[in-house]
Amino acid sequence: MSVSKEEISKTVLELEKSFNERWSAGDNRGYLDNYAEEISYFDPVLEELVVGRDAVVAHIESIYSNPHIVRSEYLNPAVSVGDSGDFAVLAFNLNTYVLDDNGEEQQLRAWNATEVYRLIDGAWRIVHSNWAFTRTATDAIAS
Repeated sequence: MSVSKEEISKTVLELEKSFNERWSAGDNRGYLDNYAEEISYFDPVLEELVVGRDAVVAHIESIYSNPHIVRSEYLNPAVSVGDSGDFAVLAFNLNTYVLDDNGEEQQLRAWNATEVYRLIDGAWRIVHSNWAFTRTATDAIAS
């Protein structure tokens, strides 16, 4: 591996932030253009896994509207890089904020996110994406 795991971790996190900043400003193409052909995608509004770039793009385009997010907090990022240097798993918490009617920030969502990146033809592509609401259960349960 010619690039260090630390450099790969930094690259993947910077990519993710750049895609999310575009999303927040009303441009979803950062993510959509980066998805690999074989992407699998978990969305908290769906019961089933979406598989394949065309299906994922169609799903996201059917529900996406400009969220007007004014600030995002990236919390607890962790990147695991495979020994071959061509695979990385990024997990993080994301808090997003919008402006209320008085121009004050209010939290829009709190997310748990996992993005799996693979180096394909020299570019880091998302091959699996899992977005979940941080607060969905009222009790701590394991099953």
